[in-house]
Amino acid sequence: MTHDEERVWLIRYLLDENPEYAGITIPDDNRNQWNLLRSLMNIREVRPASEAFLSVQNEFLQEEIRRKGITDIASLSPAADGIYLWQGDITALCCDAIVNAANSGMTGCYVPCHGCIDNAIHTYAGIQLRLECAEIMERQGHAEATGGAKITKGWNLPSSFVLHTVGPVVHTAEPTERDKTLLASCYRSCLALADECGLGSIAFCCISTGEFHFPNASAAEIALDTVAKYREETGSHISVVFDVFKDEDKRIYERLLGKYRKA
Repeated sequence: MTHDEERVWLIRYLLDENPEYAGITIPDDNRNQWNLLRSLMNIREVRPASEAFLSVQNEFLQEEIRRKGITDIASLSPAADGIYLWQGDITALCCDAIVNAANSGMTGCYVPCHGCIDNAIHTYAGIQLRLECAEIMERQGHAEATGGAKITKGWNLPSSFVLHTVGPVVHTAEPTERDKTLLASCYRSCLALADECGLGSIAFCCISTGEFHFPNASAAEIALDTVAKYREETGSHISVVFDVFKDEDKRIYERLLGKYRKA
């Protein structure tokens, strides 16, 4: 099958899974087909799929990511000792693990084509990620606590693993001390789990900003300070990438990184 044929095949498979989708017509153009496919993957409940589906899906998603352009951490220059700043799509970054800003349910975002990083990571990893997360949560037996971390495979992502952490949601004009402590815990938990698993590099997104309303500058300060202290206190040599998507966050990190550069 060609790439375009794979997209249509996957859509048909997912439509056929649910009789209530019988009236949905597959669009003619590639963009709307992709939006439909992504939506169907986003709303799909936890369930296994056939080996045929997984084979086609894996090939399709890996080609989609390849077309976006994969950036390897080895091609980046450090902004400080062991610390990198990179602006781009975290699903196209190749390192040992990327960090997902998850919700307490831990099985991804179910809103079709939502703009959150949780949705993007689950979309490009493939349906296996939701299945693996669901298995973890079933064993755990309760919602994920804020500030902890879980690890899964990366599946179709360029990075080998995904670290999932639930950041604090800010409900007040300014984050409380508890909010700040919990955000720092997200970074420490991810770093500790990465070291425990023998990983050499990790890429953080801007945890708790955006949908969770943590102020960007305050979040960046906590992120950098926590990572620097962790590396100093533990002697960890793990390489840390701060992945930003917005220009605003890039400017904030560039300004704050000055204090961590060696003279």
